[in-house]
Amino acid sequence: MKRRNLALLAAAALALGIVLADGGAPWPTQNIPKEAPDAPKAYPPGELGKMVKLGEDIFNNTDTHPLSKQYVGNKLQCKSCHSNSGKDKTRYSTFIGTASSFPAYSPREKTVLTLEGRSLNCFMRSMNGIRPPVGSKVSVALATYITWISTGMPVDMNPNKPVGPYNYPWPDPEVISVVKSGKVDMANGEKIYNTQCAACHGTDGNGIGPFPPVWGDNSYNSGAGMSNVIKGGSWVRYNMPPGYAHLSAQQAADVMAYVNSHPRPSFKLTEHLPPAEKMGEYNTNVPEQIIPAPTWPPKKK
Repeated sequence: MKRRNLALLAAAALALGIVLADGGAPWPTQNIPKEAPDAPKAYPPGELGKMVKLGEDIFNNTDTHPLSKQYVGNKLQCKSCHSNSGKDKTRYSTFIGTASSFPAYSPREKTVLTLEGRSLNCFMRSMNGIRPPVGSKVSVALATYITWISTGMPVDMNPNKPVGPYNYPWPDPEVISVVKSGKVDMANGEKIYNTQCAACHGTDGNGIGPFPPVWGDNSYNSGAGMSNVIKGGSWVRYNMPPGYAHLSAQQAADVMAYVNSHPRPSFKLTEHLPPAEKMGEYNTNVPEQIIPAPTWPPKKK
């Protein structure tokens, strides 16, 4: 009996070792319910509230907003992937709780990212544009808005991936299994697209009305997460069609293989970075401050 218990412990330890080696240490560490809570409704007062509202406006109108449009190279907005201004509770789409998971480790960048840095990277990839300066009003407003959506949630930094507790596990394990099995069927994906996607995204993939392009010059580039069939299929499985997500893991992988078989902008990192002198800004409304030394003892007035 003791030998059997020892064998089970050894197997468990080995399995945990594999998980840890793969960058998949158990997370979240908090007891997170399966369903995300409602996003807050009351904006903060004063200047903070104004910044939250500005971030929300940029989030919903990224490609046309006066502050952010210069950094966008296609016809996508933040809301293209994160519906209902990021307040939707749908898995892999919601921003509820996301801010509580940052700073987080990013395997793609092989470093720890802040929430601000992570959101800026979407401009380079999903929006095929130029990374806004750190500390700029665009950057601060978006980070402020996304943080506000996570009001009241405990901090639980993610050591594995830059995603929130309601986006985890990411990507979807069943979609991973389909793709790695080599059973992706692009012909079936074309049928699914034409019957369930083309009405909104167009038979030419250019999007119709408010619905975003899914291939071509105005869509995400090849460096975006959606261009990866595993990641894109995971997102589609739980978010498309809006309000009626019902595709199986196989169908989601198939349709994203079809979508990503079409032309789109290629990605070269250096072409999406601003000049070094514009990478960051000192965020302040105080243009000058002089504090004479020594600072003690207190000077008599």
